[in-house]
Amino acid sequence: MNFGIESMTEESAIRTLKWKYREPYDFYNCIFNEKEINERLDGSYKVVVDEYSEEVFGFFCLGESARIPAGHQHGVYDEECVDLGVGMKPEKTGKGHGFKFMSFIVEYIREHYGKVCIRLSVAVFNERAIRLYKNSGFELRSSFLTDTSSFITMVRE
Repeated sequence: MNFGIESMTEESAIRTLKWKYREPYDFYNCIFNEKEINERLDGSYKVVVDEYSEEVFGFFCLGESARIPAGHQHGVYDEECVDLGVGMKPEKTGKGHGFKFMSFIVEYIREHYGKVCIRLSVAVFNERAIRLYKNSGFELRSSFLTDTSSFITMVRE
């Protein structure tokens, strides 16, 4: 499987906002509304496509869109890093594609930003993602609570 990157379009924004994950990952199901569509079209989101099937495989976002707002109160975003948020099509999760997906995205960031600190925020219950991020070279940096969940930040220097 080879990946490619495309700009997020209105069609891909709508498609990815309609993805539905099974429990306990339904925590990541999105609200489908105009505000969410506009956020995905603000330039911070990219689509990862399977170049063979031309199917949307996942997406990622960089910068403020990748941050959990409550994390600011806890100072977890004070360090200068490129913040990364990722989402994989529900049907593709849990099938061993994660490492290649993450490696592709990290390589994209390195090509466009150089050797920068990359940071992600992830819900503590998402052990599958945390394991993937550790295997992809990320290390635990900090933790914080929101009204709905506990989160950790992980960085890759």
